[in-house]
Amino acid sequence: MDRLDAIGEAWRRERPDVDVGPLLLVGRLFRAVALADARLAAGLTGFELQSGWFDLLAALRRAGKPYQLNPTQLIQATMLSSAGMTKRLDRMAAAGLVERRPDPNDRRGTLVRLTPRGRRTIDAALPVHVANEAQLLAPLTKTERRSLDTLLRKLLAELE
Repeated sequence: MDRLDAIGEAWRRERPDVDVGPLLLVGRLFRAVALADARLAAGLTGFELQSGWFDLLAALRRAGKPYQLNPTQLIQATMLSSAGMTKRLDRMAAAGLVERRPDPNDRRGTLVRLTPRGRRTIDAALPVHVANEAQLLAPLTKTERRSLDTLLRKLLAELE
């Protein structure tokens, strides 16, 4: 039993005419995401990364040398709004993790690049983060993980 079971029982008692199965499943997805986010953020505290910084550093690192992207590419890679991106980049630049440079291919554009400190930080944080994610999935067998991955991929393909 989890919190959602109690919610389901209450709804079945109060509204037996409504199938609340979808509400419970989506509720479990949201709850799992919230709990996982909190655990993963706690696992990165030793790297002095604020919420969401890991994803930006990871996107830049995945881009390969010279570890830079324009803000639009970063928004697509991290699913942030442009306002959220600007604020986050300002803080990360102040922390010495990224730097902004003029885009030589676009006079009005800028590129965001990992600094050497940013690259050291993401390279050190990545194995810790992946180990924390593995720990989150530890209650599931390999077969269950593959099934969950397949089902979530199918759901995301439809939603996106």
